[in-house]
Amino acid sequence: MTATPNSLAELNACVARDLACLTLPAARWVPDVVHEGETLLDVAVIGGGMAGLTVTAVLGHMGLRVTAFDERPKGYEGPWATTARMETLRSPKTLTGPALGIPSLTFRAWFEAQFGAAEWERLDKIPRLQWMDYLRWYREVLGLDLRNDHRVTDIRPMADHVELEMIGPEGRLLRRARRVVVATGRDGLGGPSLPPLVAALPREVWAHSSDRNDYAALHGKRVAVIGAGASAMDSAGTALEAGAARVDLLIRRADIPRVNRGMAMGNPGSVYGMRDLADDWKWRIQTSLAEAQVPPPRLSVLRVSRHETAHFHLGCAVTGARMEGAEVVLDTTKGPYRVDFVVFATGFKVDWAARPFLARIARDARLWRDRIQPVPEADPAGLLGLPDLGPAFEFQPRPGAEAAGIGQVHCFCYPAVMSQGNISGDIPAISEGARRLARGIAGSLWREDIDHHYRRMMEHSIPEVFGDEWTPAPHPQEVTA
Repeated sequence: MTATPNSLAELNACVARDLACLTLPAARWVPDVVHEGETLLDVAVIGGGMAGLTVTAVLGHMGLRVTAFDERPKGYEGPWATTARMETLRSPKTLTGPALGIPSLTFRAWFEAQFGAAEWERLDKIPRLQWMDYLRWYREVLGLDLRNDHRVTDIRPMADHVELEMIGPEGRLLRRARRVVVATGRDGLGGPSLPPLVAALPREVWAHSSDRNDYAALHGKRVAVIGAGASAMDSAGTALEAGAARVDLLIRRADIPRVNRGMAMGNPGSVYGMRDLADDWKWRIQTSLAEAQVPPPRLSVLRVSRHETAHFHLGCAVTGARMEGAEVVLDTTKGPYRVDFVVFATGFKVDWAARPFLARIARDARLWRDRIQPVPEADPAGLLGLPDLGPAFEFQPRPGAEAAGIGQVHCFCYPAVMSQGNISGDIPAISEGARRLARGIAGSLWREDIDHHYRRMMEHSIPEVFGDEWTPAPHPQEVTA
């Protein structure tokens, strides 16, 4: 084998050797637990996108029996090949993402094996669809057990396990696991954040930026995009490239954010220190980041501004909406705008009602508004509605809730940010987050089964020394005699 793999086949062999050198996956050590004739999974993961793949890989490497379930067809998990519309990723190409500290699992290794080191040096940002191809390879090379076309409809925490109701290719089924990880993406505990004025518009004249909207249908139409973040620019650029007659970006702020203050937190100290930071500091950091907002990537803005039919309206807050005939009229602080279609690039929120399968968790979960006392009067970023998670991302019962088993369900998606920091939803620290969660789960399972492990320890009888390795010395009195 060459030092640098020159094909995916060579890289696959390199991955296999790296895992063998690291003795991964570990031998299975968790005792089988049978309930009503079914052997429980150690862990079930809901979601097969980047976060779901990463945590499934780590859990499997720790010797656990883990299966992931995703409602989408194989190869279309997550947003990359479905609802995402950026041309390239926003993260630097050098971030190692879900590689788990294994060089042969990095995007760079995957890319160079196919296109060479020179092409890697020429690459600026990673193309979005190429990233999806990399995740498809990641799943296959690690042999992850991911079941597609399985939609979870209910999570029922029990005293000593969790039941998952789901609909699969063969109909309804029930799976049981000792732990469940919810890895359902940025909107993992809710859905799109939409202003109340959307209620005045029929559904066919608007979309959220995360919707599977048919942008080809916007050809020749006047489009308003509300927002100035990355998704706003991606939506505006896609509409313009699809032939929209005009795109007006209605931006509430007087200026587009210029500086990504969160980058200053991108270091190992924040990854490992944020979880144990005092509550007032967590609140201060997250509210400051929310107020500053993240600027859109420069190339995403240029993708829009290169079109003469793109118009940026700063200091233009939308105050109302109505229909006049077939036209949408948007009332703003700069007057009315008449358009044919509106894209709300207004982010996401925790909205338990939008995730019916989480209804039992929503009823009993402790939130940050239950933790911070006194409760802050203002919460423009919706941080108080985020779950207050334990050290292994586990949900915790709110005061007064009868929530047997809720701690067996773990939240490994963006809403964990207040409790754990930004290590469960984005590329930079996804491996560290997955390892933290997996270590917590492995440790808790071991403690629960301590009787079993103690018994195995006491019954262990394989000798390492046989008694024929030495000759007993004579007693000193025998020698003098």
